[in-house]
Amino acid sequence: MRMHMCQFTWLTNAFSKKLEKHIHMVALYTVFYNFTKIHKTLRTTLAQAAGLTDRVWDMAEIVRLLEEVEAPQPVAQAN
Repeated sequence: MRMHMCQFTWLTNAFSKKLEKHIHMVALYTVFYNFTKIHKTLRTTLAQAAGLTDRVWDMAEIVRLLEEVEAPQPVAQAN
């Protein structure tokens, strides 16, 4: 855990110069920590332990979800 917090601090100091970027970085780190990182004592992810998912996610899935959310939505044209 300590290593993750040191990395979090470094990322905060190095890349989060704007509040919006900091918010996105914290959200991404939280998803990573809860859905992909296996907890040592639980031997599963925290999301699995909470019943939010039934499997361990990988970063490719998280990136795919981000791309879906950020994709431009088609605008309905009025006739």
